[in-house]
Amino acid sequence: MLGKLAEFLLFGFAPLVIGMLAVPALATADETLVTGEVLYRERIALPANAVLSVQLADVSLADAPARILGEQKVDPAGQVPIKFAIPFDPTAINTKMTYALQARINVDGKLWFINDERHALDPLTAGPQIILVKMVRQSSAPEEVALFDRDWVASDIEGRGVIEKAKPTLLIGTDGKVSGRGGCNNFFGSAKIDGDKIEFGQVGSTQMACEQAAMNQEHEFHQALSRAASFHVDGDKLVLADKNGKDILRFIARS
Repeated sequence: MLGKLAEFLLFGFAPLVIGMLAVPALATADETLVTGEVLYRERIALPANAVLSVQLADVSLADAPARILGEQKVDPAGQVPIKFAIPFDPTAINTKMTYALQARINVDGKLWFINDERHALDPLTAGPQIILVKMVRQSSAPEEVALFDRDWVASDIEGRGVIEKAKPTLLIGTDGKVSGRGGCNNFFGSAKIDGDKIEFGQVGSTQMACEQAAMNQEHEFHQALSRAASFHVDGDKLVLADKNGKDILRFIARS
């Protein structure tokens, strides 16, 4: 009987401990919380090592550094919308001063997203906040961030255009998994990405039969994917090139 009681206590206590560890920053008796979510409009996923930092700052003095009253770091950040809760001392708030939230997302110490407009608030009366962050210049973040988790629709294959009713599509996840539609059949596979270099592995697909023109185009599309060696993203446009730098596939992101 004692053995069963010990077993119950041991396994009954573990979920409670796990639940406590999962709770975000909590205010003490002398603190108040500013809560909310951080999000962005870009249709991309964050890598597993992304870190979100949100600060409550006194920004009253334009010619002096902001005074930080509270901060929360979410590591790993996960995916948007990312919840935050910043504890702060309400007695430190002066109603004559100006306060704002500052949010940024870093990956490997490099800045990927930041709120570039002041997000002012009254910490003592503010309800849940929504902070919109924007991607920094492509030169400041790896180009592959703009490649992942976007629905790319082919606009050209080997300079011959595409059949309007059978446009191939391509989706590349942050985990390297690839999927899409060749114009007739669904396909799946993987890709290795390093900087602006890309290499597609063997592709598998369904076996539906379509009009011969669509089938021929699908074959050309898969052949071009197998020869892709580099890529370039410019806004909503993606170009895949072969090892000689010749453009072989062009895509436009589906809105």
